[in-house]
Amino acid sequence: MAVPDFQSLMLPLIVFAADGKEHSMQEARDAMAKEFNLSTEDLEERLPSGRQTTFANRVAWAKVYLTQAGLLESPKRGFFYISERGKNVLAQAPSRVDIKYLERFPEFQEFRKVGKKIQTERQSHSSSSESESITPEETLELAYQQLRDEVANQLLHLIKNKSPEFFEKLVVNLLVSMGYGGSVKEAGRATRRTGDEGIDGMIKEDRLGLEAIYLQAKRWDAPVGRPEIQKFVGALHGLRAKKGVFITTSRFSNEALEYAKQIDPKVVLIDGLDLVQLMIDYDLGVSSVAVYDVKKVDTDFFIED
Repeated sequence: MAVPDFQSLMLPLIVFAADGKEHSMQEARDAMAKEFNLSTEDLEERLPSGRQTTFANRVAWAKVYLTQAGLLESPKRGFFYISERGKNVLAQAPSRVDIKYLERFPEFQEFRKVGKKIQTERQSHSSSSESESITPEETLELAYQQLRDEVANQLLHLIKNKSPEFFEKLVVNLLVSMGYGGSVKEAGRATRRTGDEGIDGMIKEDRLGLEAIYLQAKRWDAPVGRPEIQKFVGALHGLRAKKGVFITTSRFSNEALEYAKQIDPKVVLIDGLDLVQLMIDYDLGVSSVAVYDVKKVDTDFFIED
């Protein structure tokens, strides 16, 4: 039997988790291999990169999609358990759970927005009158961007389900990764309340501490409006501060964005999408799975003297 596609693995994965216990991905792979009666040859089949088996990759993606739809919960890396929503889905006895089924859940719709945009872009390229299909390089770039956007969506989903304290520590770790504040230990003061309304903490701009950057971190779902930025700016004025960073897991209203462009002190606004892109760029909360070294022909090598 061939390795099942990741959508075919979704319902069996929920059924496997129906006992309510926390399971590892290795346990899930073993159970799915038995469920689909896969041979040793099936289990050893690898992706083109050779770095991971096709089966392990598909089980992982099935788990990612189910987690994004809220049918599974992932308390820590490599583990999961069934959610109340997952139990409710099983109670309805669906014959199949796939992407179309998961699209009934708002969280999954949000997760899929970027992917659908890229898929549309790929289709528009392939139907272009200038070319019957996109180039291999374009295919690779689009696939990379889709993977990156899906990772970004996963990160944002995880952050929103953590505590405000975790979010503040994440902000400090990100700024340190970007070169601010010296070490995480030195920057730790940024998570301590300063007592000033509208300020969550302070971090050094550089290792010497020549200037301070004041922080505001909001783990919100609702948009951040101009009044919140005004409150932050007022607190900065009270401290005679010149620079501030306002980071949120949601987004900023147009009024807030326009206001931030016109004010002194300088305030940088980082919304949820920008935050997770920075996390990916600076390797915070992510790890590399594979590196593809793209080659091209060195025409100079073939020049005869």
